[in-house]
Order: sequence, then C-alpha cells, then structure tokens
Amino acid sequence: INAETWGSRISLPKKMAQRTTQGVQSIFERNQEATCYIGNLDTQANEELIWELFVQCGPVVNVHIPRDKITSQHQGYAFVEFRSEEDADYAIKIMNMIKLFGKPIRVNKASQDKRTNEVGANLFIGNLDPEVDEKLLYDTFSAFGAVLTTKIMRDGESGGAKGFGFVAYDSFEASDAALNAMNGQFLCNRPIHVSYAYKKDTKGERHGSAAERMLAAQARAALPQRPNQSFAAPVTAPPLAMATPQYGGYAPPPVMQPAIPGSMMPMSMPQYGIPPPPAHGGYMPPMPPGMPAPPSMYPRPPLPPNMPPPPTYA
Repeated sequence: INAETWGSRISLPKKMAQRTTQGVQSIFERNQEATCYIGNLDTQANEELIWELFVQCGPVVNVHIPRDKITSQHQGYAFVEFRSEEDADYAIKIMNMIKLFGKPIRVNKASQDKRTNEVGANLFIGNLDPEVDEKLLYDTFSAFGAVLTTKIMRDGESGGAKGFGFVAYDSFEASDAALNAMNGQFLCNRPIHVSYAYKKDTKGERHGSAAERMLAAQARAALPQRPNQSFAAPVTAPPLAMATPQYGGYAPPPVMQPAIPGSMMPMSMPQYGIPPPPAHGGYMPPMPPGMPAPPSMYPRPPLPPNMPPPPTYA
C-alpha cells in the first residue's frame, strides 16, 4: 500500500464524519413546517437533481439526503427545506407521485408523523391492468379524500405489475366513499375490485373494523385544529339594494346626472344591482293608496310643433 492510498483511506472517515455532522446540524436547524419528505427515490438521484427539481416550486433553502456511512449510498429518501410553508404546501400538491427515473416519488410534510396519519383506512385494489401505475392510482382515488400512499405490487425479477395494489387514506370517510364509488368500475377497460385490505400478521382480519374507526376518531379529536388553507375565501359581489316601501316595494331609482346640452334625455348612471328606470312614457309600478306620486326628477323635453302630447297611463 503506497502513501497516497493510505492517506486517502485515512481521510475518508474524516469526510464521512464531517458530512454526518453537517447533516445532524441541518436537522436541528431545519424548519420542519417548511420541509418536505421525499420518499421512494431511485439510487441515481442526488442532491443536485433534487435541488433542480424542487426549485421549480419555490426557493429551496437546503437539500439533505441521508447516506450510509460505509457505502455512501442514500437510503431512498430525502428532505427539502423551502423558504416558507406555502412553498412546501405547493410542492406537495405539484410533485407528489411524479415519476423520477421511472419510480413515483412520495412528497409530504416532514413534520407529519406517519403513525398518526395511518389510521387503517387501507384499500385493496384488484384486477388492475398492467398499464396502471402508482400515479394513475393516486389521481383516480384522490378524488375521494387525502391519499397517503399508493402502491402497485410488482414482480421482484421482471418488475412487472402483479395486477393489484393498495391505497391508504387518512380517514375512513374517504375510504368508505372510494369503496362505494369505485368497486366494480372500469379502469383501463377492466372492472376493478375494491375492498378493505387484510391486516398484516393476522388471520383473515380486514381493516375498517369498529375498533379502528373509534381509535381514528379519538386521534383526530386529539389533533390541534388548524384553519383550512387549501382554498381561498370566495369573492362575493356586493349585496343588491334592499326593497323599500316606497315606489310600490321597488328599489329607489338611481341618481341621475344633469342633461347633456342638445340631447333629448339626460344620461343616467345606474348603481350596481339597481335596475335602470323605465323609459319615458313606459309603465310605472302602482303606487300604494294615499301616497302622492314622486316628483319628476327631470323636466319633460319640449314637444316638436304640431305633435300631440303622449298618452298618460293610470
């Protein structure tokens, strides 16, 4: 062994220790609410690629990929810290389940505890077409609620789909809606079978039991309530003018502008929500008994010579 090789062997653990120390420091200094967890990463993914991918959603502060201390290979997940929580929420909506090197990645908040999110609302999806992947399964079943994970079971050697998969929701209300709506429906020209999945390490016991639902309700009640930030408040138009007893229950007429010199009728600017006044000589709503007629708001223009006056209406 020459000196150069021996020196590189000595410096390698120092580099690993330095990288580990930096990673630990970044974890404690990280804003967890503005950090996204990126799962199911391919072995070809690195920090530069993750940075270039997620900087499209907003300013990225830090990218951390935990690696093995001996082989320096990452373990299939990473953390991306954004400058604000809004950027992290936007990245979750845009980047979740997109394919990177042929594998759909999972993107969610790093502050979320997986054990508290998984309540047991796991569905089994059978008779799937080989063309159905995790992305299509996510897009299809996310219409019924927040989907935590989607998984297509594949062959270990060939990588082909086995024809079934799983969808996990964050609530039983969403899983029940998906079960009632999608069981027997066609997906890629195949009728799919939807049911609650079997529990692991049990003998024929499925998810969705009364005990699981009670525990899920208790866990949801214990969580702090946060305002809904997914949608903005609807923009409503200003209310219409309220009807008044005057003028037969109709809204009062709009404010009139003075007549333009040389014109026959003055220009009116009706307010928002108030209908324009009837035309000259048109029908006026009946007046209540005993109420005098409203005064004329503008003088009647002079009639041309030899023209009879217009008829009056009661």
